[in-house]
Amino acid sequence: MKLINIGFGSLVSEERLVAIVSPDSAPIKRMVQESRERGMLIDATYGRKTASIFIMDSDHVILSALPPEKFGVKVQSQQAEERD
Repeated sequence: MKLINIGFGSLVSEERLVAIVSPDSAPIKRMVQESRERGMLIDATYGRKTASIFIMDSDHVILSALPPEKFGVKVQSQQAEERD
C-alpha cells in the first residue's frame, strides 16, 4: 500500500484516492459542506487554511493545508522510483 504524506504527519492511501482538487470553486465548497453534514469530512489542516481537498473512493473528503501542486510532484516521483 502506497501512502501520500498530506502534511503534519497525516497520510492517505494512494490506491483509495480519486482526486486532489483546489478548494476555490463553489461546487467544491458545497461538496465539503455536504461531507461535513454527513460526517464524512476529515480535517487534516491542523487549524491552517485549506489549500487542497482529497476526494477518496469511500466518499470521505479530506482537507489539507498543503497545495495540490505539491502532491502531483510527490505522486509522479513515487511512480518514477517504482519504474527504476
